[in-house]
Amino acid sequence: MVTHIPLVDLVAQHREIAEDLQAQLESILARAAFVGGAEVAEFERDFARFIGAKSCIGVANGTDALEIALRAVGVRAGGEVLIPANTFIATAGAVARIGAIPVPVDVDDDYLLMDPHHVADAVTPSTQAVVPVHLFGQTAPVEQIQAALEGSDIPVVEDAAQSQGARRHGASAGALGLAAGTSFYPGKNLGAAGDAGAVTTSDEGVARTARLLANHGSERKYEHEIPGFNSRLDTLQAAVLTCKLRRLDRWNGARQAAAARYDKLLADEPRLRLPRTAPGNEHVWHLYVVRVPHRDAVLSAMQERGIGAGIHYPQPVHRTAAFSHLANGRSLVVSERAAGEILSLPLYPHITADQQQQVVDVLVGALRRA
Repeated sequence: MVTHIPLVDLVAQHREIAEDLQAQLESILARAAFVGGAEVAEFERDFARFIGAKSCIGVANGTDALEIALRAVGVRAGGEVLIPANTFIATAGAVARIGAIPVPVDVDDDYLLMDPHHVADAVTPSTQAVVPVHLFGQTAPVEQIQAALEGSDIPVVEDAAQSQGARRHGASAGALGLAAGTSFYPGKNLGAAGDAGAVTTSDEGVARTARLLANHGSERKYEHEIPGFNSRLDTLQAAVLTCKLRRLDRWNGARQAAAARYDKLLADEPRLRLPRTAPGNEHVWHLYVVRVPHRDAVLSAMQERGIGAGIHYPQPVHRTAAFSHLANGRSLVVSERAAGEILSLPLYPHITADQQQQVVDVLVGALRRA
C-alpha cells in the first residue's frame, strides 16, 4: 500500500531546526526587535559569504528582490528585459512592475535553461538587461550569455530563486552576474517560514541603490534620497533562514543523493527522459523534473495513488493570460513542447529510499497504463 508522499516535506525541515530556532524567536519577541536589527544583519552577512558576494540585501520576497535588482542596475520603464520562456511568472512580473517589457526567449532542449544563441538573436537597441533563471537547482550558462552580449553594456541579473548553493565552474549562483534576486519562499532549498528574499551583488553602487529602494529610498530615518518601497526582510524570517543556512550544504548533499537514487531507479525506463546536469554545474536539485508522454494522465494517476508530483511549469510565460501579448511570433518551440512533458517528482532532504522506491513504482505503473 502506498502512503502519501508529498512533493516537499517542510514539516521535517522545521522539526530539525525547532530547538535551535526557539531560543532565537523568544529573544526577538522579548526585545520586540521585529524590523531590522542584529538578526537581519547576521543573515545578510552569512548569506553573502556563503555565495561569495560582497553584499546581500534582505527584502520581503523573491519578486521584490528581482525587481529591485533590475531597478538597481538601471532598468527603466519602456526598456526590454530578456527572460527565458520556461520560468515562473514572477520573473516576467518583476520586469512588468517596472514598466519594462519582458521578452521571452527559448531554452535549450537538454537542460531547459536559457539558450545563449536565442539571447543573441533577441537583443535590440532597447534591451536593458538579461535575466537567466537558474532553474530546478542548476545554474544557467551565465558566461555564455555574457559572451553573447559582448560589445554591449547590457547587464546580467540572475534569477537565483531555485539555486541556493548551486555552482557553475566553482562560482556560486547569485554571484555570477552584476546582481541577482533570490527567493526564500518556504519550498526553496533555503526557505523561510513565509515570504522572504534577497538581492545579492558585489557592486557597491548596485548594493547601495538596492538597499535604498528596499527601505523607502532611505539610509537614515526621514531622509529619502530616491522613491523606494517598503520591502524589508522580516527579523523573524531572518532567524529562520540563519538556522537553515547552517544546514544548507548538508541538505543540498541529501538532495543530490536522492537525485542520484532516482537516476539509478529510473535508468532503464524507456518512456521518460531523465534530467541532466550541464557541464560545469554543481546541481542542488531544487526539483527533480522528468519528461514523460501523456503527462497529464500520468500526473493524475500518481496523485490518485498519493504521490505529490507536480508541474513546473504548465505554461510558458507567453502562454499565460497575463503575458499572452509577448509571443510576437517568436520561435519558442522547446519551451512550448516541454510544458506538456515536464513532471516534478517528490524530492527534499528528508525523503527516504523507501519513499523514492514507492514514487518510482507508481510512476512506472502510470506510464505503462497511459
